[in-house]
Amino acid sequence: MRWLFEPGFFSSHPVHVAIVVGSIVAVVSAVVGVFTVMRGQSFAGHSLADVSTAGGSGAVLFNVNPLFGFVAGGVVGAGAMELVGVRRARGRDLATGIVLGASIGLAALFLYLSATHSSTTGASQQILFGSIFEIDGSTVAIVVVLSVICLGIMAAVQRPLLLSSVSMDMAAARGVPVRFVGLAYMLALALAVGLSSLAIGAILSTALLIGPAAVALRLTRRIGWAIVAACLTGIGATTVGVLLAYDSYDWNSRHAAWPVSFFIVIIIFLAYLATEVPLVRAGSDPVRPLEVDQ
Repeated sequence: MRWLFEPGFFSSHPVHVAIVVGSIVAVVSAVVGVFTVMRGQSFAGHSLADVSTAGGSGAVLFNVNPLFGFVAGGVVGAGAMELVGVRRARGRDLATGIVLGASIGLAALFLYLSATHSSTTGASQQILFGSIFEIDGSTVAIVVVLSVICLGIMAAVQRPLLLSSVSMDMAAARGVPVRFVGLAYMLALALAVGLSSLAIGAILSTALLIGPAAVALRLTRRIGWAIVAACLTGIGATTVGVLLAYDSYDWNSRHAAWPVSFFIVIIIFLAYLATEVPLVRAGSDPVRPLEVDQ
């Protein structure tokens, strides 16, 4: 198997950290991503990724761990979008666009200052496209804590969140605190986007959030199995991406490895194309709505 696993792959500490962090982030992104796709808020996820760019670039400018910047930026942006927006989709899109525009301006400023007034090298590359092999081992504990918080939030609001995702009006009629549930979901979304930004960069983080979930929801209509399928897809794409990026170091005489984020995004894209035709059992209704696990 040496043609697949280059020497030193299994003994490399950066590889171990990359796979652990990537797998944890893939699980968190998958769980949150399934509800994001169901709620039709992929644009909000993409916008939070751009908002987290401002936080991450600001953290690098002030010599702080980028993960804290990603998460802080995402949380502030999520709170602003949820509090400024209204229940209707048009109002949510308007609030998202306003926050998005402001965050892109801040990100441009912070990246400019990092390039002109800071000795930090490769800040733009690290923030925009990630550098999972350069994640310090001490960051794993922080990733685990933030992931547990995110999954805990999702578990706490799962049932009302699912109902409000299906029908906001029905949820409100049944006494669900729609605004509180929406705010909790946006907080979980911000944490997921911040974690995925650390792994594959702020620009591409939406792929890890939306891609596996979209693939899973094409394969199954049951929410529980969709989450499992999304987790497996995300973990598989991340692990194979790390392997290919490690192997790519010897693909040319310059010994310049290809980015992990490129491989992860391409694998997720190919998985989505492979499931373009939904799997439908004979005699079943291809447009039957999503089933909810009891």
